[in-house]
Amino acid sequence: MPINYKAIIANNVGKYYRLGIKEQDEGSLLKSVISFIRSPLRNYRTYKSLYNFKDIKSEADLERRNVLRALHDVSFEVDSGEVVGFIGHNGAGKSTLLKILCRITDPTFGRVEIRGRISSLLEVGTGFHPELTGRENVYLNGTILGMRKNEIDDRFDEIVEFSGIEKFIETPVKRYSSGMRVRLAFSVAAHLEPEILIVDEVLAVGDIEFQRKCLNKMKEFGGRGRTVLFVSHNMQAITRLCSRVIVLEHGQIVDDGPAEKVVAAYLTSQSGSMAVRQWDRAGEAPGNEVAGLVSISIKNNSGHITEAHDIREPMTVEMQFIVKEPGHVFMPNFHFIDAQGIEAFSTLDIDPKWRNKPRPAGRYSSIVKIPGNLMAEGLYSIRSTLITVNPIKVICNIQNSVSFTVVDSLEGNSARGDFGGRMGGVLRPKLEWETRYEDTLDWPQAEGNGN
Repeated sequence: MPINYKAIIANNVGKYYRLGIKEQDEGSLLKSVISFIRSPLRNYRTYKSLYNFKDIKSEADLERRNVLRALHDVSFEVDSGEVVGFIGHNGAGKSTLLKILCRITDPTFGRVEIRGRISSLLEVGTGFHPELTGRENVYLNGTILGMRKNEIDDRFDEIVEFSGIEKFIETPVKRYSSGMRVRLAFSVAAHLEPEILIVDEVLAVGDIEFQRKCLNKMKEFGGRGRTVLFVSHNMQAITRLCSRVIVLEHGQIVDDGPAEKVVAAYLTSQSGSMAVRQWDRAGEAPGNEVAGLVSISIKNNSGHITEAHDIREPMTVEMQFIVKEPGHVFMPNFHFIDAQGIEAFSTLDIDPKWRNKPRPAGRYSSIVKIPGNLMAEGLYSIRSTLITVNPIKVICNIQNSVSFTVVDSLEGNSARGDFGGRMGGVLRPKLEWETRYEDTLDWPQAEGNGN
């Protein structure tokens, strides 16, 4: 194959399902007998109608014919080497689309072209025979992918080591827990060298550390010029792994573009804006007769409001407020809370221009710059508070005023370096280290030892 090519082309793909047949009440014994005699013909017509959707032209036709439209007019292309994420609510059509791409089901309309061997992980245990051992299932899956036995032999130890279930590899898969099946299934899918790897939300079954290993493996897989399609509700995993994201809603593509931009827009559409909170009317704004909030916003290093932030890049948080009653000393402050409810840190406005100085009436913007390589990856919310001092009085205290996600791209230049394992803590500053070397094996004596 050429170095750069279209690995996947989907053109006007649609998928319809008939929801079922409504039971009919015949009303009398005679009608029931006649219905029984006619049932073969009726069942034949019903069977034909199950796959006939050409007369469906509108939403009313869908309801009248009891048809579910899982996908409608889906078109996109994926280049070789792209890592593409698919997001959307449950029932948006993500899993149906992946099943079509994996040739598990056919599209009702449209056409899909695939160039390359596909390995997929769509459902827990998919492709495993429950009566066979883990070892036998590894070879079964490799054979299905068209691999020779010696090719599977070369990768077998690596597959088992990555899965972490060495002790159970000779045990029938039916005795595996769901987590063990996911471990082995992902390891098989990722190590048998397909050109295209497709992974659905099933990784959520595994433990945190194994999920991290899987994400690192998929990132490595994509870095070798292979194509990865990844479905997840975990926006942190999506932005960390994918360069491009496609959003599905009611079976249609509603957004397609760079991962951070698309995820930010998706999160905004689901909850208003997570990265900006604005009060357009004075009567609705938090505050009192002394002052009131106008907005809280989070911006990236380029000055754009966004929810997803690179762990290495600085970000700013801004509070806009209006002072109605002059003569008070104000102190805006922010409290950064992680997903477990732990306060990572807080910061107060100590700008010397206004420190301990009464403010005249007017509109103010207090901006704090958060340096890169300070916060650990994860989801954070901000409690925004505006107070007066001397004496201290709370003007407003807004829990979960805005929120954002810190993402580590795992490119080696954050505080984790080349380490791919778990790092604890809510802060992750990139500190300066120095290692000194001496060409000796003598054990040093403790400093200050008088002996």
